[in-house]
Order: sequence, then C-alpha cells, then structure tokens
Amino acid sequence: MKIVFVDRDGVINRDRSDYVKSWSDFEFLPGSLDALKLLTFNDYHVILITNQSVINRKMVTEEELLNIHAKMEDAIVGHGGRIKAIYYCPHVPEDGCSCRKPEPGLIEQAKADHGLDLSRTCLIGDSLRDIQCARRAGCGKVVLVRTGHGGKTEELCKNSDVKADHVADDLAAAVKWLLDK
Repeated sequence: MKIVFVDRDGVINRDRSDYVKSWSDFEFLPGSLDALKLLTFNDYHVILITNQSVINRKMVTEEELLNIHAKMEDAIVGHGGRIKAIYYCPHVPEDGCSCRKPEPGLIEQAKADHGLDLSRTCLIGDSLRDIQCARRAGCGKVVLVRTGHGGKTEELCKNSDVKADHVADDLAAAVKWLLDK
C-alpha cells in the first residue's frame, strides 16, 4: 500500500492566523484538489495528519471539526480524489501530549490502524513540526511545501539538522516530484 501523509492547514487549504473554525473559513489552495486526485489516480492512499488545537482552545467543538472534515472530503471526492483516513490532535502545546506534531503519535496511530511500513511512506507538510514528526516516526520521504509556513520553514531548515528530502512550491509540485521518483 502506497501511503502519503499530508498536513492540512497550509498544504491543502489556506492557513489562517485566526484558525479555520467553520467550513466558510476553509479555502482550498490552488492545485491541491488536482494533486489529491492525482495521488488517488496513482493508487496512493492519502492520510491526513493535522494539529487542531481549536478544539481544546474551545473555538470549535469536535463535532464542528468533523463537519469541516466531512465537507472537505466531499469536495475532494467530488474532484476525483480520496482521503483514506484523518488523524487530528485536539490538544494545545501546553498539554504535552504524544499526538501533537512534532511528536509522532498521529503517524504511529495510523501505522497501528493500517499495518503500515513507515519507511515506505512519505509526508508532505509546511512546518518544521511536520518534518520533525516524519523523521521521528521514520517516514521514508519528507517533502516540504513553500505554501503556508513553508517559506519560513525552509529558512529554519537551512540552520537546522532537520531537513526535508525535497522542497516543492506547493502540494501539486510535491506530488509531481513523488510520482517522478
């Protein structure tokens, strides 16, 4: 099974400083729907992993987040793509949980649920937390996108021992790189 872990905010949709709190706040980034369709067409299973502290910040309920995700999935399916599973961390950083990226708990849960060989997976994200999470979990490939926080993260990585295997302009370019491998 070919698996790609994908972060949500800043990769699939526009990241907002005031958080995505409703479906009306959710805006797909250009090319992201086509990229997800291309992954699906090429027999990749997409697993979304995302920090969603909006729940513990009391900005949305878990039910409201699930509604946003259901509408996102409907739009992706309507465009020809598919999300195999969604894993999210509801905690704020101060909670010290094992599921909030950069900790690898979300990926480890997906591994347990789906019997994954993580060395054969890829993670696509826009933040240093995403890259650190993938490395800690043992993902085979890590792609940083410049959308969302990616531009800032690219600079941080230059002065860090945390590196991506590839840097792409956006999800579409990341998928193209992955398919060319």
